[in-house]
Amino acid sequence: MENKMELEKKMSESGEEHGESKTKKRQLGGIKTLPIILANEACDKFASTGFHANMIIYLTKVLNLPLVKASNILTNFNGTANFTPLIGALIADSFAGRFWTIIFGSIIYTLGMVTITVFAFVPSLQPPPCPTQQNCKEASSLQLWILYISLLLQAIGSGGIRPCVVTFAADQFDMTKSKVEARKWNLFNWYYISMGVATILALTVVVYVQDSVDWGWGLGIPTIALGLSTIAFIGGSPLYRKVKPGGSPLVRLTQVIVAAFKKRNVVAPADSSLLYKNKVLDAGISSSGMLLHTNHLRWLDQAAIVTDRDIDESNQPNLWRLSTVHRVEELKSMIRILPIWAAAILLITSYSNQHSFTIQQARTMDRHLSPSFAIPPASLAIFSVSTLVIGLAIYERLFVPFARRITGNPTGITYLQRIGIGFIVNILATLVSALVEIKRKQVAAKHNLLDKPTAVIPISVFWLAPQFCLHGIGEVFVSVGLLEFLYDQSPESMKSIAVALSSISMSLGNYFGTILVSSVHKYSGKETNWLPDRNLNRGRLENYYWVITGIQVVNVIYYLISAWFYTYKPLDLATESRDGMDLELAKQRILPVDSRVKAETEQERIGTC
Repeated sequence: MENKMELEKKMSESGEEHGESKTKKRQLGGIKTLPIILANEACDKFASTGFHANMIIYLTKVLNLPLVKASNILTNFNGTANFTPLIGALIADSFAGRFWTIIFGSIIYTLGMVTITVFAFVPSLQPPPCPTQQNCKEASSLQLWILYISLLLQAIGSGGIRPCVVTFAADQFDMTKSKVEARKWNLFNWYYISMGVATILALTVVVYVQDSVDWGWGLGIPTIALGLSTIAFIGGSPLYRKVKPGGSPLVRLTQVIVAAFKKRNVVAPADSSLLYKNKVLDAGISSSGMLLHTNHLRWLDQAAIVTDRDIDESNQPNLWRLSTVHRVEELKSMIRILPIWAAAILLITSYSNQHSFTIQQARTMDRHLSPSFAIPPASLAIFSVSTLVIGLAIYERLFVPFARRITGNPTGITYLQRIGIGFIVNILATLVSALVEIKRKQVAAKHNLLDKPTAVIPISVFWLAPQFCLHGIGEVFVSVGLLEFLYDQSPESMKSIAVALSSISMSLGNYFGTILVSSVHKYSGKETNWLPDRNLNRGRLENYYWVITGIQVVNVIYYLISAWFYTYKPLDLATESRDGMDLELAKQRILPVDSRVKAETEQERIGTC
């Protein structure tokens, strides 16, 4: 009786606190915070794009590094920068919260950009110029170490920003399914649109300054923008709705695994409603609804079976022996999304180095719009980003309403269908890349320019535009779709980690891309190397594109199989109406398994009579 009164008191207090916090939350967050939050991420994108888009030119022309070495430095940096978000997400979800994680990440990122800017301003930190690109003196070990320190600071800083900004933006709104479907705008689409606008500015303004004015100012502009956005984000602190971290999600997942292992030989009840639930215990990690029991991965249900040693005298569970259904389903949800998430790894592998090689192609082609103005090679990515921004607007305003009439789905098509379409479009982009490279070398051979790596081949650089546009269309589907999928299908307390998974797929993809490029360079021969260090005209870049096309085809087959077997997570949005049921079941859960089964059997017998 006392236990029941204590539980009722706790739930009453929890309800009052929930009501007070709900009233307070309505005063915070909302649409007014969105410009500040997205501006911070946009400046991060502006800085990273302004740094990375043209960096292959900086490494090969200013630091005089060979093409493959320079490309691998950038892919390794990308791999590290996309791995650190997992660490940032764990810190945010465990104890620091998203707000403080974003602030510290922004400060560290700014320090990294300041370092590379100073590096570019000081001539003594760079090797002698080598305009002929023959017998060049490469950057010294000291000069490279300064570069690596800058890259490391940027990677650490991005780990605090990337997994938290979009989830922090979502924290400012009611993201329940009914509210999202009723809303006329999609947060994730607007997130990518703001990123696209920032990228366009970086590819035009910053890249032009780097190519035509000075590398110091070309890197200084995004550094200043990043610093100002950090100050603005901190200034908006009184407006934000700050969700408190729910404790380490990794500890909870580990507790489920340990508890399931300890009870691997315990017979589970036939009725899944008899598994352990504790709404008070899970209140901090289930404000948007309790996860319902599923029949997948049922061996994990062992963790929610109550035995006589699982609950102490004060009615508190030993979480290393007993987990709630909600916590078990958290782990199941994360396991279920992994096969879909893994499909993105090979996609990133396929085009991790493609940007670097495309810029090298563009350097050899006619880039003039007028006799006095030539497009910077790195600015070609504007075709991809412009297509992304325009494509997202068309997708939201035209495609979704049209598809909704056919499918009846409020979002037009499912997340999985959206991702699959993006995979197929990216295959087409790679095929076009191979065909354009064949055409470029045919023109070079016709004009006897194969042995002149610095000569301009009389073929328009706009031949490269279609592949960039196709990549942009692919991003509209696969990148946004994957982000939506990971956010929606992950447990509430692991949103930052789920978004970080998107970055982890980029990290692994970039590392695998480095291995792939290094292997191709090493084993494709010296006389006719597919990826030569200095003269791309004598290479076989098209063969590399054929290889990654084949990798993507295999990947699409794997994805279709994974998507076919995927089951969406079930969520109970009406948990508040079952307080009485939870109280009644609480008494049953402190019984040993055998005693509870006997009691249930007796009740059934009496009821039948």
